[in-house]
Order: sequence, then C-alpha cells, then structure tokens
Amino acid sequence: MAFKLAEKGLNLVLVGRNISKLDQVSREILSENPNTQMKKLVVDFSRNVVAGVREMELAIKGLEIGVLINNVGVTYPEAMYFHEVEEKVWMNLVNVNLRGTTLVTRAVIKGMIKRRKGAIVSIGSAASVVVPSHPLYAIYAATKAYIDQMSRSLYVEYKRYGIDIQCQVPLYVSTKMTENVAGIKRASMFIPSAEDYAEAAVKCIGYEIRCSPYWAHAVQWFFASLLPDFVLDSWRYSVGIRRRSSLRKSA
Repeated sequence: MAFKLAEKGLNLVLVGRNISKLDQVSREILSENPNTQMKKLVVDFSRNVVAGVREMELAIKGLEIGVLINNVGVTYPEAMYFHEVEEKVWMNLVNVNLRGTTLVTRAVIKGMIKRRKGAIVSIGSAASVVVPSHPLYAIYAATKAYIDQMSRSLYVEYKRYGIDIQCQVPLYVSTKMTENVAGIKRASMFIPSAEDYAEAAVKCIGYEIRCSPYWAHAVQWFFASLLPDFVLDSWRYSVGIRRRSSLRKSA
C-alpha cells in the first residue's frame, strides 16, 4: 500500500514494529520515488498500544495526514476452539486488531475534521463479512467485525466533514500470515499477491463504504452470497478442522 501511495505522489509516515523492515521498505520506495518524503515510526501494537499511539501523535504533530491505512492485524497461531485460546493470545488480538486501529483512527481524524477532508481505510476480513461464521478463529473474526461496523458508523458520522471512511474486505492474499495459517505459499488467480491487492485497493479509496477491491475476491463474495448460511457454516468448520488436524500431525 505504501508503494502504491508513493507512486501517486503522496508523502508517507511508515509505522511498524521492526525498524530494520521500515528501513528496507523506505529504501525501496525511495529508489523508485526519490521525491517522496518519509517519516518512520516504530510502534509495537502488541505491547503498550496506548503509549505507542501517544508517541505516534507527538511524532506526526504538525503534519497534514490526508490518508490513513489501518492495516495492522494478527490472528491465531493455529485453528483452535474458543476454550483452547489462551488469554495472552486473544488479548493480543484485541490490542492489535481492535485497540490499535481505534486509537490510531482517533489520533488522525481530528486533523481531518479541521481540514474538512481526508480518507481512512481499514482492512477488514471476509471472515466477518463474506461468511456468516468463522469457526476455530472466532475471536479473530469478531475483531474484524468490529472494524467493519466501526467503519460503517464513522462514515455516517463524518461524511459531512468531507472524510471518506471505508472498510476493505479482502479474502485470501498471499502474505506471510496466510502462509502460516492457511498454508498459502504462492499467489494464484483467486489469491492475489500483496502487490496486486494493493494496486486494486488504492484505486478503490473514496468510492464505497465497504468493498472487496480485488476482482476475484468480489466474484467469490457474490457466489458465497447465493449459498445458505448452513452450507457456508459447514464448509468453514470443515476447513478449520482440517487445518487443526494437519498442523497437529506435522507437530
């Protein structure tokens, strides 16, 4: 997403928990877009998220943040029943997926109100929108449902201030997280690379309250909407059980 925004001529504030990765990304962006101005902020949302966002607010003070991409997110280490999820695991999901996104949104929206323009894009998940349930990943799906509803509600609250608020609903994208959780090792027609998804995602900013930017995801969403809930429930449950079984066999 940062690469695509830089191509559009935007200056960037890169936020991540690993300074070496931030340095690498900034070098790569500058090699292709040498006029891009960048600020790098190290924030670990899995630790003291409140203190991290306060530091971020101080670091961006005086900057006109025009577009916010809420892309932070974690999930379970493996498919688990609700009673098996340790407190430290689900609290990490709440801190990163829910508190982090909420606090960062709150930190930038005040400036957008004053300028009466801006865009906030939060990355949701098909786990909370496209399918009626996401068994064995219940808390993850619930945090993403929060992102979806918050985005839709904030859109209504702030559209009169000229602020576009959008929840994007991707299905599987070929990333490290989906490789670890779903065993997806490469992109395909229905599973885009991060670069291909980002290109589609940036083009959709400012158009719909909720969307699935990548064409193949939108097609899958349409066909899923034609199926009864009990069919999708059974399918997602069987997928979770297979992942649980395969991971335990390999362990």
